[in-house]
Amino acid sequence: MLDYINDLQEQPVTDKALVYASSIDEVDFYVDAYSYGDRTRTFLKVQDGCDYGCAFCTIPMARGNSRSDTVDNVVEQAENIAASEVREVVLTGVNIGDFGKGNSGGRKKQEQFIDLIRALDDVEGIERYRISSIEPNLLTNEIIEFVAQSKRFVPHFHVPLQSGSNKMLNKMRRRYLRELYADRVDAIKTHMPDCCIGVDVIVGFPGETEEDFLATYNFLNELDVSYLHVFTYSERPGTAAAGMGGPVPNEVRKERTRMLRGLSAKKRRYFYDQHIGSQRQVLMESENKDGWLHGFTENYVKVRFPYDAALINQTRQVTLQQIADDGNVDIVMTDEQIPA
Repeated sequence: MLDYINDLQEQPVTDKALVYASSIDEVDFYVDAYSYGDRTRTFLKVQDGCDYGCAFCTIPMARGNSRSDTVDNVVEQAENIAASEVREVVLTGVNIGDFGKGNSGGRKKQEQFIDLIRALDDVEGIERYRISSIEPNLLTNEIIEFVAQSKRFVPHFHVPLQSGSNKMLNKMRRRYLRELYADRVDAIKTHMPDCCIGVDVIVGFPGETEEDFLATYNFLNELDVSYLHVFTYSERPGTAAAGMGGPVPNEVRKERTRMLRGLSAKKRRYFYDQHIGSQRQVLMESENKDGWLHGFTENYVKVRFPYDAALINQTRQVTLQQIADDGNVDIVMTDEQIPA
């Protein structure tokens, strides 16, 4: 990109813009990357692009076909990250459960996601790995069982649902039904009862009736999940959904979003309540917010402590005492409760 920018030359002022873009069909390569600068956590990219054709999504048009790194290269990057004393690595990608498709988007899988996490589990120096998000149809029993007994992968999954109505899942062109999703949640909780499970859900998709929305609300209310990421549907040109009939009025979309976000708050509070009195490992982060230092347990309970710079990027075992009275849903600790 720098070479391209440096090569640009001043052009006469006209009323026409110059657009430089390559066809997405030409994007058949993979570029590895990871974030740096945060002492506590790094985001490690392992996969890019997507072969799915969900009706609401523009990612395949912008990022191309699914393609991924090799296990060996990801392990090498994890080793480099470990040398920088970062404690936690979050595995990211557009559709990471599809890991294994070649660097050129080839269709023959030689490596799979389970191979990657097995190899990463043996990298010394990394305390924790989190899986950013994984499709329910790609979250196999093998992956769940491995995470449950692994040395470094934490009990925290984020699994997109989008809708609890099978009719809407079909319209969205998702690759599963609600029954499979419920089965995945049950499998996770069977092997990891304390596991945190996050959910993506979309409200107001074209054709979503009140009955469809209530099916989603009731399904999520009954599921043993921990929090929701709620997205209000918005039209995206070029997607299949943009041409569908039955648009949901904006005010209805907003109301449904409000209801699900309220449900999410209740789910998170209930999940936190279940862990009061338990001992957990907390990794401290660097932000000083109103005199508090924050961190997360392995299973993604947010904990706060009186700020102490000496605790930054340190892991401590603590007993979770109480939930804050000020409306926050993190755990409040006192200085005396923080072991050296």
